[in-house]
Amino acid sequence: MDASETGAGGEVVRIALGADLAGQRLDKALAGAAPDLSRARLQALIAAGQVSLVVKGRAPRPMTDGKAKAPAGTYLVLVPPPVAAEPEPEDIPLAVLYEDAHLIVIDKPPGMAAHPAPGCETGTLVNALLFHCGASLSGIGGVARPGIVHRLDKETSGVMVAAKTDAAHQGLSALFATHDIDRMYVALTRGAPHPAVGTIETRLGRSPHDRKKMAVLKTGGREAITHYRVEKTFGAPDRPVAARVACRLETGRTHQIRVHMASKGSPCLGDPVYGAGAPAAPVKAAIVELGFARQALHAAVLGFVHPITGETLRFETPLPPDMAALEAALEAL
Repeated sequence: MDASETGAGGEVVRIALGADLAGQRLDKALAGAAPDLSRARLQALIAAGQVSLVVKGRAPRPMTDGKAKAPAGTYLVLVPPPVAAEPEPEDIPLAVLYEDAHLIVIDKPPGMAAHPAPGCETGTLVNALLFHCGASLSGIGGVARPGIVHRLDKETSGVMVAAKTDAAHQGLSALFATHDIDRMYVALTRGAPHPAVGTIETRLGRSPHDRKKMAVLKTGGREAITHYRVEKTFGAPDRPVAARVACRLETGRTHQIRVHMASKGSPCLGDPVYGAGAPAAPVKAAIVELGFARQALHAAVLGFVHPITGETLRFETPLPPDMAALEAALEAL
């Protein structure tokens, strides 16, 4: 291990891999050259896209397969800053839709992460729940993510449920595992998916080209099923520039709706990761004027059978102000 430098995003470790270690599995070779980093830690960093090979005259090349044979050369490893073992309670207002002794249902605003992670250690739903629910929540479902049984992306708004007891956590986790949950999202998309009503059934997994993104895969990954329906279109009926799409999840994979809408050529408006290509000029102008800077996706409906009482619960929330304003602007096109 040559040297390291510390920055806001963590520590950049520079590892020189000589000919004596080249040709071994990448994770094993790097662990041999950097005794301060365990092989398991390096495997996780490789999977997260945090390891790159320095190539002369070109940008560092991400190394995403820990099983591949390691070329000799210099590697850059970004080691995120350490995260506190236990999140701290924070007095953050919550929009509580329902609460009893076993669980709590909230309407999550955009910009709030579900749980702490490198680069986002505070201001999360977990921090807010620890303050709101008190010590009873601690440790349920794990120290790092107490109470969390499912998650919404940081910039996706909408209905979430969290457990307050171990029994509720186990029961809710079982419902999500067997897909016995009613989940409907509203997306504002670029153009409109065709046909207007359909089911998208694919395999989803990490992109082989960018480990920070999910992608539709021909093999591997996990089954992902989204039922969608175009509720309205904006612009000319024969060539809509945008649409409001209701998406009902049969499975709940990471970034599922965002990837599936993009695979139909109609990504969520404002999506910084999957929204390749600019929207029509009037749509782009509306986004800029409103300062809309997130994926236009809202978890509008969450329904399930209470795992303790057996009561059927269903919650529906309207679009948050930023998405409602964007929809109004699209209506005016």
